[in-house]
Amino acid sequence: MTGAASGIGKAAALELVDAGYEVVGTSRHVEGSAPYGKVTFVPLDVSKDDSVAAAVEQMLTRFGRIDVLVNNAGVGSAGAAEETSLAQDHAAFEINVFGTIRMIKAVLPHMRAQGGGRIVNLSSVVGFIPMPFMAIYSASKHANEGYSWSLDHEVREYGIRVVTVEPAWTKTGFDVNSLQIAAPLHTYDARRKVAENLITDAVENGEDNAVVAKVIVAAATDKKPKLRYTAGSQARLAATMKRILPAGAFDQQMRKLNKIS
Repeated sequence: MTGAASGIGKAAALELVDAGYEVVGTSRHVEGSAPYGKVTFVPLDVSKDDSVAAAVEQMLTRFGRIDVLVNNAGVGSAGAAEETSLAQDHAAFEINVFGTIRMIKAVLPHMRAQGGGRIVNLSSVVGFIPMPFMAIYSASKHANEGYSWSLDHEVREYGIRVVTVEPAWTKTGFDVNSLQIAAPLHTYDARRKVAENLITDAVENGEDNAVVAKVIVAAATDKKPKLRYTAGSQARLAATMKRILPAGAFDQQMRKLNKIS
């Protein structure tokens, strides 16, 4: 379980322990992470090849196999697309996309050798509904979903399934832990402020982490897994609206909800 020190990752790690798994949680700053439950912690920076290789080797040395990989590590990114630097855009993709890919490439050979496994990638409703003032985050989650579904077709014959979990807003530190814009532009000030307030309110009124954690366990354990799992009532509503509304009507509803004229 990557990104297991707090929030959704911590809740999911504990749920997986309750489901009977021996869980290894990872964090970039293990020394600052309070241990909890029966979760074993190892240091891991998903943006570093050597760190990923070392963490996977530790897991295999201790447990001999990896049955489930949950890719939860991620970073938020907000602000107008024009206001973020390419370096910031790259940093977000390095963690949200390439971090996930690094972990998958590291565990796949072992899952194939043992004849099966499950990979659960944490996506978001913005993985299928792009949000204004969240362009890079939305793009990273779209990339995550496309990669996951393509990979699932490739590895299914080896007993491995790749699925995504799509929460809406949850009570995490997303709004305060997102990458800050590099060069604010006055032309976006008013709209950006509206977007920031909407995100803050959405996080405060979001789903509890435990709701998402239970869906992660279902995604990890279902005998006939779905390709995608929406997590919570808000996510289910968003998916339903996306599916049944005409494209023009959905577009207008999105602009209305985000207070864009």
